Amino acid sequence: MIDQATAQRIKDAADIVEVVSDYVHLVRRGSNYMGLCPFHNERTPSFSVSRKRNFCYCFSCKKGGSPVNFIMEKEGLSYKEALLHLAKKYGIEVQERELSDEERARQSEREALLVANEWAMKLMEQDMRSTQEGRDVGLQYLTQRGVTDEAIKAFHLGYAIDNGQHMVEEARKAGFNLDVFKTLGLIGTSQQGREYDRFRGRVIFPILNNSGKVIAFGGRDLKGGLAKYINSPESQLYKKSNELYGIFQARSAIVNQNKCFLVEGYMDVIGMWQSGMRNVVASSGTALTDGQITLIHRLTDNITLIYDGDAAGIKASLRGIDMLLGHHMNVKVLLLPDNDDPDSFARKHTPEEFQKYVDEHETDIIRFKINVLLTEETARDPQKRIGAVNSVVESIAHIPDPIGRDVYIQECAKLLNVTEDSIAQSVSRAREILIQKWKKERQWGKSGTQHVADDGQQDNGTPVQTATVLTTGVSAQQQQSYAGDLSFRPLELPVIKYCVRYAFLEVFQTEDGESMIDVLEYVSQELEDDNIVFSVPEYRTVFHELQRIRPEFAKVLQQRRASLEEEKKKKMQAGIEEIATQDLSVNEIRIQEKRLEEEIEAWAHEEINDFIKVWPAQMLASHEDDNVRTTATVLLHEKHQLSNIYASAPGNETEESKLDRLVPRAITEWKGEILNNQLRALLRKYHDTAATMTPEEEEKLQLRLNSLMKLRQRLAKEIGDRTLLPR
Repeated sequence: MIDQATAQRIKDAADIVEVVSDYVHLVRRGSNYMGLCPFHNERTPSFSVSRKRNFCYCFSCKKGGSPVNFIMEKEGLSYKEALLHLAKKYGIEVQERELSDEERARQSEREALLVANEWAMKLMEQDMRSTQEGRDVGLQYLTQRGVTDEAIKAFHLGYAIDNGQHMVEEARKAGFNLDVFKTLGLIGTSQQGREYDRFRGRVIFPILNNSGKVIAFGGRDLKGGLAKYINSPESQLYKKSNELYGIFQARSAIVNQNKCFLVEGYMDVIGMWQSGMRNVVASSGTALTDGQITLIHRLTDNITLIYDGDAAGIKASLRGIDMLLGHHMNVKVLLLPDNDDPDSFARKHTPEEFQKYVDEHETDIIRFKINVLLTEETARDPQKRIGAVNSVVESIAHIPDPIGRDVYIQECAKLLNVTEDSIAQSVSRAREILIQKWKKERQWGKSGTQHVADDGQQDNGTPVQTATVLTTGVSAQQQQSYAGDLSFRPLELPVIKYCVRYAFLEVFQTEDGESMIDVLEYVSQELEDDNIVFSVPEYRTVFHELQRIRPEFAKVLQQRRASLEEEKKKKMQAGIEEIATQDLSVNEIRIQEKRLEEEIEAWAHEEINDFIKVWPAQMLASHEDDNVRTTATVLLHEKHQLSNIYASAPGNETEESKLDRLVPRAITEWKGEILNNQLRALLRKYHDTAATMTPEEEEKLQLRLNSLMKLRQRLAKEIGDRTLLPR
């Protein structure tokens, strides 16, 4: 277990911009940052990152949260694992005891797979250096190929001993369950039921994901066998279409240089990496996929495809063009000289020579495609020429930017000797077909999913479970019997949202006008006065958690105020020294010092105000309870429809400036709906039992109805433009 103090130290150290930047290329937009969401495929950025709030959020798929929640979501880790991940990133030591056999058995399947892969990688790294066979065969092969010791270590290259039982025996000694290794494809089973090492006698290329976890292996045969390369099978860890070889080693360079080179094989990556061009990844021989493009696009908009200069390389360069363009990528192609691949070319040239060749020979993808398709044979055959033009048109149609399409239309008209109008019309038709296709794909992609909507209904029409709330004379049994007819979720949503965002912000005056109370205390009093509780379980849990952390907040707020006092003194001293250097009169000095003092006070007030808003939100968004963390993450960015009274407010007012009106009104609307619910229950009871009631019972019920009607009128007056009528 990680103790609470260490966990908090990790949370305090984790900077959301730094954490997200390991996965996403961020661009500053005002005080925040924007990038492509790492949780779903998208072509335009909708992922917002706020350093001030230490929070991220996707406005499309609704995922994000604190650094801890981000790592949990992105890496599929548990809360504890995410903390350990961040601790390692920030160099925070975490004392943990060794897991027992029983605890290891309880680990998740994913964790067990990751542990086994990590162990296997280290075993094969060690075997290549510490055994005679490893040095003579594996290490010698890599040395002959010009692989440096630095690259061997950076890419964790290894060698699998050519003994069918070596890894099997070592895994047994280490206490592993061999079924895990079979799932990973490290160990196979013969027809006779005997376990054997699948990668034996091969140089090993571990495949790491974006965060450096070993997810698969590639093995290169050195004995002239039928299969030159074998790879790990797909598993819970490894989906080949979503991974790129070298992405972990290249990630920082891609972001820093804002460019990615894409090659085909393991050695191509390593060769270019050694030459100094470290922003390079490989598709490992597979056709480029949407998942791989998305992985690159999160880091940069610019990609250059590097292929051999032979016919196969040219053909390969044309694959995936349309997908890349559809992802808003700026795509170029680089063909190497005949008989050269990126690895061999890199070994023949210095990094400067390689970069010069890139600068002089990389070609825009559309222009490259036109040059490839516009051959002498095409010029002689009208049908082939039409096919070439249509192929280019199809690619242009994938470009999302209309200006970009127009530029390419003009360029293609000149190169293909076809009128601009003809190409433009063809592109327009192709674009319409693509849009319809994408719409259908999105519709099919959403089928089978259920989301809870703001109206309290699931997409399949099932009402969300509700609870009884207001105690105004109707029995709990009666309340429960009629509460199931509607949901209070959309009415409770704004109330809990204000609590999460502004819990400890003092907004309301007490009745005597002598002191202030915060949003959470005001809401607590209002709900307690009418015996109301949140009917939505996750809202209720978050509300109670806010109440629980109030004492802790008081302590940290006091500490923050104390540290601000020290900062104010330093700022004041520095400001006075600056004023003293100016040639001012005594009166001017007094004015400047007064202005300085006011500016520092305003700054300190803003700092405290921000701290009061941010601290509880960060605590909830980093909470170890999944429900609390997830609910808080959504509420911090939840959008819902404003009623007419809110919408008519002046446009320059912020939500925070209107809290003294918004919070009471939201609570009143909630109470009003509860009251309507109870009125419906009483009216139904009166209708169902009027014939059998005694005069005393009827009088009592009518008095109760009159009381509720008067209360409804009062609430209606408070709400203003909203009419309260039983439904």
